[in-house]
Amino acid sequence: MTSPQPAESRTQGRSGQTATLAEIAREAGVSAPTVSKVLNGRADVAPATRSRVEGLLRAHGYRRRRAEASRSPLIDLVFHELESAWAMEVIRGVENVARDAGLSVVLSESAGRLTPGRTWADQVAARRPHGVILVLSGLDESGRALLTSRSIPFVVMDPAGDPGTDVPSIGATNWQGGLAATRHLVELGHTRIGAITGPSRMMCSRARVDGYRAALETDGLPVDPQLITTGDFHHEAGYRQGLALLRREDRPTAVFAGNDLQALGLYEAARELGLRIPEDLSVVGFDDLPIARWVGPPLTTVRQPLTEMAEAAARLVLDLGKSAEAPAATRVELATSLVVRSSTAAPAGR
Repeated sequence: MTSPQPAESRTQGRSGQTATLAEIAREAGVSAPTVSKVLNGRADVAPATRSRVEGLLRAHGYRRRRAEASRSPLIDLVFHELESAWAMEVIRGVENVARDAGLSVVLSESAGRLTPGRTWADQVAARRPHGVILVLSGLDESGRALLTSRSIPFVVMDPAGDPGTDVPSIGATNWQGGLAATRHLVELGHTRIGAITGPSRMMCSRARVDGYRAALETDGLPVDPQLITTGDFHHEAGYRQGLALLRREDRPTAVFAGNDLQALGLYEAARELGLRIPEDLSVVGFDDLPIARWVGPPLTTVRQPLTEMAEAAARLVLDLGKSAEAPAATRVELATSLVVRSSTAAPAGR
């Protein structure tokens, strides 16, 4: 009587036939230990061999059983850029959940790329964390297949693009936030309202400026393309684009800065040009970073619950790792809210 094949070494292909890892090894023309090295993210496998084995694993729909996949006590947290107070709020939220679960957090940066590279994916496969959280980033098809085959759950927080219906994600109501920010300025009496957007490739940036446009159109105000400038969510962009807007002969009396860091750059541009906030210029940010309360004057902004979003992403990725059945909600948007401080007022003369 032959013993049953271990669950981890048996996989179901698209054809409906069951294949063992030994059979996959034969099909790839390699040894079973080589397939094991590929599964475990070992570096000592030739790139061509790794690609061939990965392709066969995907073709056969291989997925390591969670119960049999040993895990390190880690959560991988991946940023496309790791250099701002915004990132610190996210780290704090993930740390809160990881600490309660007895886990540590590994930080990675994809150097501005919206998908981390293959080297990162191999390192994650070797670490075997409890889960992966990607911030303003995502995974390409091969990266998703690699993590799925190792039963490493992943969640995208504030996805840069559409993550796909099968990718768990946590976001915020960016469109509603852009609408609320601009409507606040309209209600104060402003009719020439500028905007400094974030990168057009980011879904959150497009949603915020769409909310800005919707607020103007709803109130019967024209959307002037000359008053919409593109930034990158950094302080320098707020300063540079702020100077361009404020040096116009028909300059705006208010600006929706897209995020708090760009709002702070806009503050600097206004000071350089001798404009007072809010007497000569009203400014609204987005995020509600801690510094928004302490800058002078305190910044009116849209609160994006970053810490809560990060906590929700961490809880979701841990829930995904506990059961083969997905939680009821795997695409979640948390509410934004307008926080009115001292950087906004009615335009001069009203």
